[in-house]
Amino acid sequence: MRYNTFIKIPKERIGVLIGPKGSVKELIERRLNVELDIDSKTGDVEITLNEDAEDPSLLFRAKDVVRAIGRGFSPERAFKLLEDEDKVFEMIDLRDIFGRSQSNIKRVKGRIIGKDGKTRRIIEELTGALVSVYGDTVSIIGNIEQVETAREAVKMLIKGSQHRTVYKFLQRKRHELKKRRLELWETDTLKSLEI
Repeated sequence: MRYNTFIKIPKERIGVLIGPKGSVKELIERRLNVELDIDSKTGDVEITLNEDAEDPSLLFRAKDVVRAIGRGFSPERAFKLLEDEDKVFEMIDLRDIFGRSQSNIKRVKGRIIGKDGKTRRIIEELTGALVSVYGDTVSIIGNIEQVETAREAVKMLIKGSQHRTVYKFLQRKRHELKKRRLELWETDTLKSLEI
């Protein structure tokens, strides 16, 4: 039995998904043991798990990579989802918050991106997550903690928090994460010394 799923991406992102001479499509198919059937007129993408695939979750990982490319990530950044299994993709649809109010969506996108991309860059640097602002969406790639922190920062900006407040929140979260990692490392080191 063959498993498949469908996704629609913006037509202007189809070329990026296919890649030069089909290289991106081919890499996704090879790495995730799937087949992509792309309709360049509609933006519909059918993802089918190959019969010899042993892991059905590959279908959902392929869907996340295709969604990430569709939501503005470069293929290189979308492929971070393949580097390790704890990487996740999350998307915030600004229409769910502002309805069809393009003026509000445009204003909030500007706040999230910041002047010359500064705010988006700071969110990425302080969380370790990747952020894409594309169309009416904000998408995030990272591990669970990175995505949660980046999502919280984006939501603060959406609600109107000052950039300075958001940066302080991100710095505090980064400090907490480093402290937790150090404590885990110390615990692991002590356990290994006891052996």
